[in-house]
Amino acid sequence: MVHLVRYALNMILSQIDVLLIGKPKAFHADGTMSAMARTPVDRPVFLGKNGFEGDQVADPAVHGGADKAVHFYPAEHYPKWIAHFAAEKFVHPLLDQAGAFGENISACGLLEDNVRIGDQFRLGRAIVEVAQGRQPCWKLDHHFGVHGLSGAVINSGRCGGYFRVIEEGAVAPGDSIQQVHAAEHDWTVARTFHLLIGGGHRAEGAKSQLRALATLETLAESWRTRAAKLAG
Repeated sequence: MVHLVRYALNMILSQIDVLLIGKPKAFHADGTMSAMARTPVDRPVFLGKNGFEGDQVADPAVHGGADKAVHFYPAEHYPKWIAHFAAEKFVHPLLDQAGAFGENISACGLLEDNVRIGDQFRLGRAIVEVAQGRQPCWKLDHHFGVHGLSGAVINSGRCGGYFRVIEEGAVAPGDSIQQVHAAEHDWTVARTFHLLIGGGHRAEGAKSQLRALATLETLAESWRTRAAKLAG
């Protein structure tokens, strides 16, 4: 069952607790670069169609672009990951502060089962739209130094997501997050992620859902393509 909270339009959902930007740095002994280790800023930053001014990605073929302009990650997940590691008698230092998952925005209230593809929010002077969830890869494992973490993210559904930018403008830490448009469907980030990434496409009756998702115009193009391929 999809858990869905219908936020009232123009309601202040929460605020940006931490705003982070970064540039590619040496990441792996094989020469791979990554911008996952972003740094908090304490000033307004201009948000353009392809992301925050000064924020870069290492591999534009799979990261960045209009559908992945801003990576958000729910702050509510941090205690869950701390508990996840504590169960293995391990305290991970990356979880001491926001940014562990490479996010640009750390905030409460943007949980995957509450926000839908196409929902729009005002951040400072900008307006953004939910475009897709974040699919983790081996870089997350390497960043944490924990084999299998990306699989744990997929299994848990605690993926976070990406915004595209509808209206450009300056965004600052402490700015409110206000919903200004509610998508008229129930394709939450959680439901979409489970179907396309989490194995839901193998369930009975999934083909019709995949075909419907492939036509959802506000879904990132790469995920619409994936939905169409999985639908056969």
